[in-house]
Amino acid sequence: MAATIEGQDRVLAAAQQIVKSLNTSTNVDTDDMLMILSSFDNRLSKLSNLMTSSSSSTPTSAKAAAGAGVGADDSFVDPKFEAAEQLVLHWNSPPNADPDATFEYLAAVDEIIQMTEDLNVQPENDPVMDRAEAALQHAMAHLEDEFRHILIRNTVVFDANRLHESSFIRRCSISSSAVEIPDFETGALSEDQEDVSSGRYNHVKGKSLGGDEFSLELVLPDAMIELREIANRMIRSGYEKECCQVYSSVRREVLDESLAILGIEKLSIEEVQKIDWQSLDEKMKKWIYAIKVLVRILLSAEKSLCEQIFVGSELIKEVCFIETAKGCVMQLVNFGEAVAIGQRSSEKLFRILDMYDALADVLCDIDVLFSDEAGEMVCVDAKDVLDRLGKAAIGTFVEFENAVQREASKKPTQGGEIHPLTRYVMNYVKLLVDYSDTLNGLLEKLECGMEPDSSRVDHGDNLELENIAPLARRLMLLIKSLEGNLEGKSRMYEDSGMQYIFLMNNVHYIVQKVKDSELQKLLGDQWVRKRRGQIRQHATSYLRASWSKLLSCLKDDGLSGSSSNASKIALKERFKNFNACFEEIYRIQTGWKVPDAQLREELRISISEKVLPAYRSFLGRFGSHLESGRNAGKYIKYTLEDLEGYLLDLFEATPLVLHHMRRKGT
Repeated sequence: MAATIEGQDRVLAAAQQIVKSLNTSTNVDTDDMLMILSSFDNRLSKLSNLMTSSSSSTPTSAKAAAGAGVGADDSFVDPKFEAAEQLVLHWNSPPNADPDATFEYLAAVDEIIQMTEDLNVQPENDPVMDRAEAALQHAMAHLEDEFRHILIRNTVVFDANRLHESSFIRRCSISSSAVEIPDFETGALSEDQEDVSSGRYNHVKGKSLGGDEFSLELVLPDAMIELREIANRMIRSGYEKECCQVYSSVRREVLDESLAILGIEKLSIEEVQKIDWQSLDEKMKKWIYAIKVLVRILLSAEKSLCEQIFVGSELIKEVCFIETAKGCVMQLVNFGEAVAIGQRSSEKLFRILDMYDALADVLCDIDVLFSDEAGEMVCVDAKDVLDRLGKAAIGTFVEFENAVQREASKKPTQGGEIHPLTRYVMNYVKLLVDYSDTLNGLLEKLECGMEPDSSRVDHGDNLELENIAPLARRLMLLIKSLEGNLEGKSRMYEDSGMQYIFLMNNVHYIVQKVKDSELQKLLGDQWVRKRRGQIRQHATSYLRASWSKLLSCLKDDGLSGSSSNASKIALKERFKNFNACFEEIYRIQTGWKVPDAQLREELRISISEKVLPAYRSFLGRFGSHLESGRNAGKYIKYTLEDLEGYLLDLFEATPLVLHHMRRKGT
């Protein structure tokens, strides 16, 4: 009888302990406890039998029985363990389970984990240990599934539109004035090509990781506690590998979807190299934007998420993050490599430089994110692609320099206009200035250890060549090549006067492009002054070539002051020749073009200063000899005012003809 009472006491004690673990009040009587136990899904049905059958045994604690080893009764286990075992084995968690029920389950898992830890010193064939391990394995399988479902169910979908409402978008977006840069080697140049302004991406250096300029919520906050509790138990039980695999697979898919939202496709290197330029340009623009969003926002948030879930285990944090993030980083890195090793052409240079700047800007962040040894290869690959992009940019620039030298179009521009090559090269050079820091750094690496080639640079351009920045030196060479090419093209015009108009127009355009941009700071005032001197020289040569014959008609040679018939005949011939020369010049040069209004006006003034005084003087000395005779208007056809007015018609690209003009009043 005493043994029976003692067995009941054990049952009551065990029930009190279970009720206490379930946060139930301990102030209940025996009947209440039996009701609690009977309603517990029969999970403790064996416990009563066990306690009853143990009445003949020597009373001992559960842990003592479990740890007694040889000679102990193996059929006796801790009632808390058995209750936990039954709960774990028969648990069927419905969707959106009640938090109290979830934590009841976790408490049971904790009991099993504790049992396995307490029995860890027992022989491997210990039956209680086998039961504990089986229950633990069952619990971990369930927690693994639950971990996956909670992660998926509570994932916050990436909203790219939020970026457009933040300051971040302005830090890595393309200028609204961006234009297409054609490749003149493909024959895409046109005479009416518009001037361009910078279309580069804004690469303002962003804040380092941990900045508060933009925060991103990846998982709903309400799920964080459950995820953390599950992760802790899986790691404590030695199931960290399974936990990491589940976490990484779910988060990888989310990152892949985020990149897809940003317009990034999964493409092999071979596929990238087969894409036409227009499509590739769009993909490069998206890449430039995506690399910053990925590193500065998405991966920064992923790192934070790992730190919140895997608390207390630095190794697990690093492994989960790297396994999650390295795939999407390598996807972008591989695209960069494909661009770097692709075919080089001049129109790609600016986009390659944008990619280089974007990757260089986030490289330090990548180093921080993948600072662990396991992430070292990600950093190495990113740096390698950055180096390849830099070499591709310089190689493309060198190809452009060579293309300018080789350009050999044979069609002269109409009216001595600015050549499309000049427009293209100077617009191209003007855009390059935006990348001065990047190009100077890349060119310094290229020229390091090399003897500088200054033989092609006129020392008059800069007296201290060794102090010129690498980009400035290369641009001087480039523009010098352009000027040499233009000299050759000028010889395609039969009229020597038009040759100088052509050169004057083009050199003036070059100077204006330099003056209106940061190029002047790069090339220097002395370089600009020299080109201005060239413009004046070309204008002087034009006046000599086009107006010398006309001015020779106004010289006194062969004429005397007498009014003899012979002198009058010679005088009439002079006026006739002057009229014919002027009408011929007028007919031809009204069709010529000087696009710049100020240059056009200055050139007309120079002509007027040469022609009008000479005509006034000649007319004053000899006009009276003919005006008194018959048909004077046939020879003296133009007054000074007439000539002055007609000179205003020159260089407007509208050919005009003076037909049988006569002086008014004649």
